[in-house]
Amino acid sequence: MWRSRHVISGNVNRSHVTRLFFQHGGREAASCHITKPNMLNVHLVPHTHDDVGWLKTVDQYYYGDRNDIQHAGVQYILDSVVDQLLKNPDRRFIYVETAFFYRWWKQQSSSMQQTVKRLVNEGRLEFVNGGWCMSDEATTHYSAVIDQMTLGLRFLNDTFGACGRPRVAWHIDPFGHAREHASMFAQMGYDGFFFGRLDYQDRDHRMIEKEQELLWRASDSLTPPMADLFTGILPNGYNPPEGFCWDQLCHDPPIRDDPDLEDYNVDDVVNRFLVIANSQAMVYKTNHIIMTMGSDFQYENANLWYKNLDKLIHYVNAQQANGSKVNVLYSTPSCYLQELHRANLTWSLKRDDFFPYADDAHDFWTGYFTSRPALFPLVGLDTDFHTFREEAMAVAQHHDAVSGTEKQHVANDYARRLANGWQHCQLLISNSFAALSGSFLKRNYCDNLNISVCLPTEILNKFLVIVYNPLARPVTWPVRLPVNGTAYAVSDVKGKPVDCQVSFAINELVFQVQAPPLGYTTYSVSLIQDGPPPASTHYVHVYVLQFLRVTFDPDTGLLSSLSNLETKQSIKLTQNFYWYNASDGNNTESNQPSGAYIFRPNSSTPFIISKTAKTETIQTSVVQEVRQWFAPWVSQVVRLYADSKALELEWTVGPLPIDDNLGKEVITRLDTSIKTDRFFYTDSNGREVLQRKKDFRPTWNLKQSEPIAGNYYPINSRAFIKDDVDQLTVVTDRSQGGGSIQNGSLEIMLHRRLLYDDVRGVGEPLNETSDIFPEGLIVRGRLLLSLEHPAAAADLHRPMAEQEVLQPLLARKFRLPKRAETQPFSGLQAALPPAVHLLTLTQWDKDSVLLRLEHQFQSRESKLNSQPVTVNLQKLFSTLVVLGVSELNLSANQWKDKMTRFDWTPQKGTGPLQTGCRILLE
Repeated sequence: MWRSRHVISGNVNRSHVTRLFFQHGGREAASCHITKPNMLNVHLVPHTHDDVGWLKTVDQYYYGDRNDIQHAGVQYILDSVVDQLLKNPDRRFIYVETAFFYRWWKQQSSSMQQTVKRLVNEGRLEFVNGGWCMSDEATTHYSAVIDQMTLGLRFLNDTFGACGRPRVAWHIDPFGHAREHASMFAQMGYDGFFFGRLDYQDRDHRMIEKEQELLWRASDSLTPPMADLFTGILPNGYNPPEGFCWDQLCHDPPIRDDPDLEDYNVDDVVNRFLVIANSQAMVYKTNHIIMTMGSDFQYENANLWYKNLDKLIHYVNAQQANGSKVNVLYSTPSCYLQELHRANLTWSLKRDDFFPYADDAHDFWTGYFTSRPALFPLVGLDTDFHTFREEAMAVAQHHDAVSGTEKQHVANDYARRLANGWQHCQLLISNSFAALSGSFLKRNYCDNLNISVCLPTEILNKFLVIVYNPLARPVTWPVRLPVNGTAYAVSDVKGKPVDCQVSFAINELVFQVQAPPLGYTTYSVSLIQDGPPPASTHYVHVYVLQFLRVTFDPDTGLLSSLSNLETKQSIKLTQNFYWYNASDGNNTESNQPSGAYIFRPNSSTPFIISKTAKTETIQTSVVQEVRQWFAPWVSQVVRLYADSKALELEWTVGPLPIDDNLGKEVITRLDTSIKTDRFFYTDSNGREVLQRKKDFRPTWNLKQSEPIAGNYYPINSRAFIKDDVDQLTVVTDRSQGGGSIQNGSLEIMLHRRLLYDDVRGVGEPLNETSDIFPEGLIVRGRLLLSLEHPAAAADLHRPMAEQEVLQPLLARKFRLPKRAETQPFSGLQAALPPAVHLLTLTQWDKDSVLLRLEHQFQSRESKLNSQPVTVNLQKLFSTLVVLGVSELNLSANQWKDKMTRFDWTPQKGTGPLQTGCRILLE
């Protein structure tokens, strides 16, 4: 997996690029304070954690506005820290969020910029992580994570050179950790990864076994150590030890070191610190321990912190003259990691991930896998137009953005940013179409097709549909356009008629389009008959098209079976909708309510919304539909397209009723005849698939306290259940939470509306309304179901998931152009093989583009498509002439052949994501 071999004809020219690599042992080693081998070395790491939106918007946090909500002003933090670093060369500071630093940097004078560069070159100011934000790990798609990391790291490279390149990934606040993130970080060249949150039972176990520092083997497909990443779990989350917080927001007493004062406290401070340090050392393996000295939005007045830290270091180290074996020093994560590497120990090996995360017995942070599901189609799907995605999309990957764990006004701000970015992107797309086609007619983008609204297609008799396909393989895609006529003629670019039908249930014109790889084509639509629609067709309970057979129970109107006609497979399949009664915190076991973060149902048995569904049937040559109504606030369309191998379930849920004063967490559940024996499978950030088992954790003996929430996992693009014969795969159109609570069953949470805050900081219930939906949000989404033999299932569901993320883009012209202007276009000479995905193709500078190709199949996942693939780059593009290729690491901030990382040794018995190519163009 993540392998690609490049066959290049001609010379590879590296003379036009800047060398970005910096060797181990250079600036980092020189800037690290000397440690003492015969002592316990305590590495104090001054830091601030600056959320790119949470309780306040990004702008409010940067400027320090709305301090009535939360006192925080990032610009003052950076001002103050730089000032204090200049006063003492021993001091250190790390900074993480490039989105904020970029803003601050642009506002500085040239002399201040030179000063900061000196601090970076000397290692006194160190960047860690370095992405535009600290992304969420549960609900993000890998493509968006790579892009936001590249955006931040490129700025640091361009601004500070090699000394600004982060060596450590730093995810101290996300609520659980994905294996795919560790794999990406390893392939971006990081030496290590530190985080603060993990399950409370996991932490207890690791403290006993001294396994809070480990080696994470983050891919089943890459040859070790390509995806191996040293991982450290911080001792206090990301806060300072208790009693040692000296920020203006803290209440701990300062160090009072005048012996003439009655409240002199140096001895007390030193003794308490030594107790904490020695206690921490008992649960870590080396004579080096790390302490985070900072927290949320701290160091706005950095003098408070540094004045006390200077004293702490001085007075604790003074005790060495009296026999103390504790040495305290200013440090950074990379300096600490360097010491661990020098220890040359073996480390426990981890192969799974850190989901789900619980901080107490009844406090599982699995609700945010689905919180704010209406936001996911905006932030989770890829448009392949980087102008739109860059800053707006990067900010949206933050762990309090796409996660849905922000205040409502902040969620509105994220949506506004994305909408504004999309408007600018539409202009770019239109200009690109115009340049390729020679037609400068106005194009329109119907942004409300998810609610079947597009005014031009509803009022015009003739229009042209332009279909852009961002994938590097041809696609067939169903187009659904709202119309008012009863009959239309559709023809392709060659004038050939295309089979189409009007669905009269909601007056939609339906037809299939075929788009070339990385290109576009056009379809013309003309009204041929107007007037009232005919009556609906009668109900039948068996639906058969080319590949699938679907049956419905005639008494209940529910799905009853699914058959694959090609493979002659058939399973019993029942699907329905349920809701969990969200805990209000008022029960005997715990006072923890459900909220934006926490999923905690009052009962393990959900309420069924309806045992029967009112149905209406639509059968045409293009599509067969069964429209189901379960309640005034729950409906669904079951669709079977003529040439599709997947059954589509388009669900509409909301507004969730709360007049009974009960919070509701709505799921759909698929009950099958598949024998699963507690196992099921979910993807990790849209990439590799991990095996899950109900009530089980691979690395410790689980004591299960929440039988539903404790078995929920993130589903970013697909999940499946299987036995030896059958595999049922569900492809989602957004990130959602789900699990297999009963054998043969798979449930997915669709929507949440809650009446209480879960006391994790956001300070308001997840009760979304808007001016358009004052009674609560209505959310519409879709699931794709496929039935295959387990050995062949990946060949279908991986491309299906890829196409769901990178859906074709539709644009419309409302004055038909000349025929010469409607010719199709493909940016490729030929489609890429099924195993290869073109992840990135973007302008890098005036002479080159950045290309990422990925082998998207997991090792041993497919007999055919898991094999290595050769791609000839010189014969790939139709409009680009390749003069040379230089291979970079995944984040495109180092040359691949110059990238070196620390080697780590796993304990015995414990068990290429795509690179970037910078292509020089003629």
